[in-house]
Amino acid sequence: MPLSRTTTAIVATMAGPELTALGPRPVPVMCVDTASPLGLLVAGTECGRYCAGRGTGGPEYSWIRTYGVLVMRETVTASELDLALVNALQLRPRASWSELSPLLGVTAGTLARRWDRLTRAGLAWVYAAPGREFTRNRCTAFVLLRCRPQERSRLLAELSVLPEAVTIEVTAPGSADLLLDVLAPDLPSLSRFLTQKLDRLPGVESVSALFATSLYVEGSRWRLRSLDPSQLTALGSQAAAQHPVRGLELDPVDRALLDELVRDGRLGLAELAERTDTSPPTVRRRLRRLTDSAVLTFRCDIASALAGHPVPVSLLGRVPARDIGAVHRTLAALPECRLVAAVTGPANIFATLWVHDLGDIQRRETALCARLPTLTVTDRIVGLHTVKRMGHLLDEEGRRVGVQPISPW
Repeated sequence: MPLSRTTTAIVATMAGPELTALGPRPVPVMCVDTASPLGLLVAGTECGRYCAGRGTGGPEYSWIRTYGVLVMRETVTASELDLALVNALQLRPRASWSELSPLLGVTAGTLARRWDRLTRAGLAWVYAAPGREFTRNRCTAFVLLRCRPQERSRLLAELSVLPEAVTIEVTAPGSADLLLDVLAPDLPSLSRFLTQKLDRLPGVESVSALFATSLYVEGSRWRLRSLDPSQLTALGSQAAAQHPVRGLELDPVDRALLDELVRDGRLGLAELAERTDTSPPTVRRRLRRLTDSAVLTFRCDIASALAGHPVPVSLLGRVPARDIGAVHRTLAALPECRLVAAVTGPANIFATLWVHDLGDIQRRETALCARLPTLTVTDRIVGLHTVKRMGHLLDEEGRRVGVQPISPW
């Protein structure tokens, strides 16, 4: 199928209103085969690159198909300014461009264009996620799942549309084939998901669940480290003002706002008001209430390509209960640390790190055990491909290609 210089995206998605393919406007497709149970497959397209105006310096595009989602987009390379912008948004996800402009030394218009370019390329995105109120009062589980190899692709497609499975990672064969992060509002809901949904999916051979009893560190604290100390001081952190409230009641307007912000955490007040049939002042008050009470927090996440292709590894460890605090503090001090939780089961510590390479796993483990002599690492789970992260669907480069909204509140 010939493509013109103005072709910017080609999108095919699985049926269902909740799954949204990302990218600029769709363009016509020559032939679509809808016979596949996994979704729409576009004839004659797999993955690769296309250079518009070959030999004339035209833009380069790449296309991929991941679990029923096919996206073609312009190839984007991040600059130092892009990395600094993302780092700033990790600290202040909803900061206005005019607020960030003097800090980063460019105009607000330049920042807006840079951000639009990054989000269209799937390299960075801002979204709402459960805040500390959720981790204290609701249920989180880490699920180790074994499956039949020939059923894995189909299973991943079905798991990807389940809102409870907020994160899905394909792991190196070992104690598990897939690692899921599961969020639920209460224990009965979590139980139903494990026993009535997961067990009935095709290809599932075994399910093992670790229930989080305390969540000490979660992914929103991970940073790119592209800003200097003075810039970091000027930005500060949004977390200090939060005051978790037990059992805060959410009404339909709150839930409508959460649904929109899970998709795009930088939507403006006017647009949120229009989408939820309220007014901008109402939206402002509701957002302040939800953030101040720690019902939600905002995250800026990035593609693994933007982070230098780190290797995700989850460590399971056992330590005497009296030493869990020391383990938490030691792990939280590591810049590679993405998550630390106390969990149920034979191991009582679950931690996820983003390390530079496979050799870093042993080096980090050796250093940790030297500092924490009562810690025994019982398993190491290496991630090969994150299919979904907090509801956002990713390709093999870790770029966002779609969103399956989560609703754990």
